[in-house]
Amino acid sequence: MKCLLLVDIQVGFCTGGNLAVPGGEEIVPIANRLIASGGYDLIVASQDWHPPDHGSFASQHPGAKPFEMGVLGGKPQMLWPDHCVQGTPDAEFHADLDVSAIDHIQRKGLNRNVDSYSAFRDNDQSALTGLDAYLSAKGVTRLDICGLATDYCVMASAIDARSMLGGVTIRFIADASRGIDPAGVAAACSAMHAAGIEIVSAADCIEG
Repeated sequence: MKCLLLVDIQVGFCTGGNLAVPGGEEIVPIANRLIASGGYDLIVASQDWHPPDHGSFASQHPGAKPFEMGVLGGKPQMLWPDHCVQGTPDAEFHADLDVSAIDHIQRKGLNRNVDSYSAFRDNDQSALTGLDAYLSAKGVTRLDICGLATDYCVMASAIDARSMLGGVTIRFIADASRGIDPAGVAAACSAMHAAGIEIVSAADCIEG
């Protein structure tokens, strides 16, 4: 059972969004080609879905500015611009993404008291989203992961998948992902490789 996990391909992370990843929208046609290739038995998409008062937002910390380090739940926290607020256009999937092919949507970031980069669990690793159980129940044997942003939510999702899904091959599709910072992307790729995650291209996936 081969599964494609599309991480947070949302308006908020593309050009014009509240937390745009440089070139984020460039991956949409690549994701659509992967979907259309017929190489996957299951298509899953994660969706940042924050309450308007989420504690990772700089707006919730008097005097703080986006991209400063703050504290959330007693732990260091990057403070973000308000983004992907539940029910707003910023939280929707990119308009050109083929959402009709998505079998399961995993929302994350609902708890205002902890951030959630990974599609599998909150950053404090105490609350699971249930995605691991869902994929295990479906009998997934290979999970290909791509999306936004490489150095945050994609990396966290891939590393959690590696640790939580025993016996499943985990692959990161590099050219179907974009990151916030080039140095961060390089570090993320190194971390994923060290965790035993294969780094592949969309062409590798489409060709089998």
